[in-house]
Parts: sequence; structure tokens; C-alpha cells
Amino acid sequence: IGSLGFTVWGEIRRTRRFSRLSVYARLVLLITAGLIFGGGTLFALLEWNNPGTIGSFSTGGKLLAALFQSVTLRTAGFATFDQNALSDVSKAVADFLMLVGGSSGSTAGGVKTVTVGVILLAAWSTARGRTSVQIMKRRIPQQAVANASALFILVLLLSGLGAAFLSIADHVSLENALYETISALCTVGLTTGITSSLCAASQIVLIIFMFFGR
Repeated sequence: IGSLGFTVWGEIRRTRRFSRLSVYARLVLLITAGLIFGGGTLFALLEWNNPGTIGSFSTGGKLLAALFQSVTLRTAGFATFDQNALSDVSKAVADFLMLVGGSSGSTAGGVKTVTVGVILLAAWSTARGRTSVQIMKRRIPQQAVANASALFILVLLLSGLGAAFLSIADHVSLENALYETISALCTVGLTTGITSSLCAASQIVLIIFMFFGR
């Protein structure tokens, strides 16, 4: 609920019909639904038989845990199992979901749902040889596309540089270091368990990332 944003909830309260919502609100709802159920499906498929995560749960428990993992990565930061036990591919999926986060004007962090949506739409338009980005019969200004791309690249660059520093300074795996830096930058709060064992310099980097991510 908190990841949708107050503006979107205000529109839902006033209109109560999907077709009457603004393009922005509709994009938020569609992208959020896609991330929740798409991420949940991926985690269920990838971790179904992993005893370190959801492998020992009942069928219903596996589905619920996979869905909860998909939601909590973008909003809450609660862990129902050991994040370090995730497979490499699952950690990559988790990194992406943390990067996206919630929507603008919400209680969640991350680059924001519509920001990533605009970037993907721009890439699709470019692949089709179009010079403008359009969605739901509306044209997205080039400045909005440029702002979205710049923000996403900045967060990716900081995450990568921070992860490289952690990996070199503390001799931890790059995938776990990347998980930590993205979690800090996107104000998620999840960890693979290495935070407490990091040196003071690495912990300061994570602290700075948390404030920057705000």
C-alpha cells in the first residue's frame, strides 16, 4: 500500500475507475502488479527446492514466501529467510527489485517504478526506430526520459563502485557486496549477513549510501 504513493491513492479515492486514472497512476498500478507477481513467480521457480530458503516450506508457504520476498525487496525490508542462501540468479533478481523500489511520493525507496518504466519504454521505442516515447496515447517528453536515464545510471554507478570497494576492503564476494550497496542506496534494509563483519570504512560507505538514498 505504501509503495504506490499518496498521489496515486488520492486519484483512486476520487475516481475509483482504472480508465479515469491519469497515465502516471495507471503506469504505477500496472508496473507494481507486474513486479510483485513477476518477482514472486521468479523466486518461486528459482528457490522452490532450495533448503536454505523456501525449500522446506509447504506448497502454500513457498508461494507466500516467494510473494512476500518480491514485495519486501521494494518496500519493507523484512526477511523471512536467510538472504545469503539465495541462489546467484535470485540475488540478481533481488538486486533489480531493490533498484526499482516503490513509486514517487511513496514511503518506499529505489529509483521508482515509473522511472524504470520510462527507461524501458524509451529502449523499446529506440529498438523500433521511433524518435519519441508514447504510452496510452500520450507522449513522454524527452527531458523526462533523460532525467530517468541519468538517475538510473547514477544509482547503478554508485552501487557498482561501492560494491567494488567493499569487495576489495573486506574480501567478500562481489555479489554479496552489490546486494549490500543496493540495499543501502535504495533504503531497503536487507542484508546477506556481512554488514556486521565489514570494516569501519565499508560501514561508513553504507551509511553514506543510506543517507544519499533518502
